[in-house]
Amino acid sequence: MRADDVSLQSLIGSESHTDPVLVFDGRPVSRAEFSRMVGQTTAWLAAQGIGKGDVVAVWLVNRVEWIALLFAAARLGAIVAAVNTRYRSAEVAHLLKLSGAKLLVVEAAFRSIDFASILAGIGKDEVPALQKLAVVGADAIPAQWSCVRFDAFDKPYPPAPTQDDIDLPVLLYTTSGTTKGPKLVAHSQRTLASHARAVAGALQLSQQRHSLLAMLPFCGTFGMTSLLGFIASGATVHVLDAFEATPALKILSERKITHSFGSDEMFRRILALTDVPRPFPQLEVCGFAAFQPGWRELAAEAESRGLPLFGLYGSSEVQALFSIARPGDAFADRIEGGGWPMSPDAKVRVRDTETGALAAPGVSGEIEISAPSRFLGYFNNPDATRDAITADGFFRTGDIGRIRGGAFVYETRAGDAMRLGGFLVAPGEIEDELKSCDGVADAQVVAVDLKGQARCVAFVIPAKTSPQQDMLTARLRERIAGYKVPARIYVVHSFPVTDSANGVKIQRAKLRAMAMERIAAE
Repeated sequence: MRADDVSLQSLIGSESHTDPVLVFDGRPVSRAEFSRMVGQTTAWLAAQGIGKGDVVAVWLVNRVEWIALLFAAARLGAIVAAVNTRYRSAEVAHLLKLSGAKLLVVEAAFRSIDFASILAGIGKDEVPALQKLAVVGADAIPAQWSCVRFDAFDKPYPPAPTQDDIDLPVLLYTTSGTTKGPKLVAHSQRTLASHARAVAGALQLSQQRHSLLAMLPFCGTFGMTSLLGFIASGATVHVLDAFEATPALKILSERKITHSFGSDEMFRRILALTDVPRPFPQLEVCGFAAFQPGWRELAAEAESRGLPLFGLYGSSEVQALFSIARPGDAFADRIEGGGWPMSPDAKVRVRDTETGALAAPGVSGEIEISAPSRFLGYFNNPDATRDAITADGFFRTGDIGRIRGGAFVYETRAGDAMRLGGFLVAPGEIEDELKSCDGVADAQVVAVDLKGQARCVAFVIPAKTSPQQDMLTARLRERIAGYKVPARIYVVHSFPVTDSANGVKIQRAKLRAMAMERIAAE
């Protein structure tokens, strides 16, 4: 390949380096060793009949085999479809069918996940392209398909011819999904590797000084992007096979980690395990995604204990770590989603959802992005791709935000934003006011149609005693505009949630359905 190619292989750098690039469960893997693993895996894939354009589904926890398979597929012109280890039969079947995967590389077992039982719930006729399973950690698992052992690192296979087209699809992420099932987001070596280099450059990563705790799953863009960015920098990456707070705390403390990325809940759990006032003095950046209510309070506590949280932005389509706050930003700005694009070639604009015109700075609308990190399209779905891209090449994110100086602020998903009284309102604004009220431990707000008018409905989790709706309403009327005051406030003991590759998220669609059911019952 040419020296200027933005390939995945180019991220490895010199194969003569003996410094560890990855550390799995205390075992270091040098660049030279990893490069050998990639070569062995390339030969193994070819021996399984995988070639240009073929799809390999990878259903593994964070392990070196996962990354070797991705880099090896790139050499062959093959495609990796990332399978979330939290998926169950219907979700796995949907991904396998949509991707047309010929080979599924799967864990033999991991903790309480029974992979064989999940596969037993999938009919062979549902996934007609699937021909074979390759098992990591065992010779075979009970299955309807023939099984081979993933033995690329143990057994020599004949070398395979490689290709050098860096613009072919190489990795498929799943979107968070709709009622019709998630789409597959296709990225090439160019989009992945160029963004990895942009991340390393924007964060000013040093091979000698910096290190990463990788505690997010590789199957999602949040985990993969942070991993590739640090590989590009040459810095060492300490990997958790799956997130647990106790081993994360141990690595952060003992390995003098400087960077980590995760959900707000991950950092909350880590902090809860230690009483040390400032347990991680070496930490420089902890990029976090705010999936749970109370993230502002968490950020303030973390800041006081020396764990610096930075808001960021990303999606499967433009990749995670698309942007991040800067150390010089005011604390209130630094913890908000959005920030400054990593790539100097990225462009962000905001479009008014009512008029269709570009919005002025400070005015909320739909975020649109043009960047080298942008996806190729939705795999085998040209109609969805066409709908998602503007005529001049910007991705319609479906997210609401506003421009602030040279940066931007992410406010909410477009489906979650509420147009109340003619104004676009982020639920978090009202939720924060509710959480400041006595008796409210947590709050979620959604919009519903009430007698032909858009109104918001709140669900609150009580603290010690249940708050009274009239008292909450009276306080809100003193604090926010009348059109933002919820028409109903319901007390619940928990919110409906769903697991994703990057963390637990509130199911606002279910909250809206709950609101309509309760109003109808009245």
